[in-house]
Amino acid sequence: MTKADIVGEIAKSTGIEKVQVQQVVESFMENIKETMMAGNNVYLRGFGSFIIKRRAQKVARNISKNTTITIPAHNIPAFKPSKTFAGEVKAKSIEKK
Repeated sequence: MTKADIVGEIAKSTGIEKVQVQQVVESFMENIKETMMAGNNVYLRGFGSFIIKRRAQKVARNISKNTTITIPAHNIPAFKPSKTFAGEVKAKSIEKK
């Protein structure tokens, strides 16, 4: 499902115009991005959490040049679904098999 599909589904179920729904979805995603870039996590109760994970410094190999490089410590964004959300997805996938 793409962002356009999500906008279409929300517009169909709420009766709000697609242009307005798209503005809300874009604003929602921009808010999450800005909050995480500021170093904060976003918690959506019953859905999940957008969290910042810290990756430690590590040594890697460039096999084509046969050299060793150091990858510095850095942060990455991650999504952790809530227990109820993960349980519902798991239950649906079991039903389909």
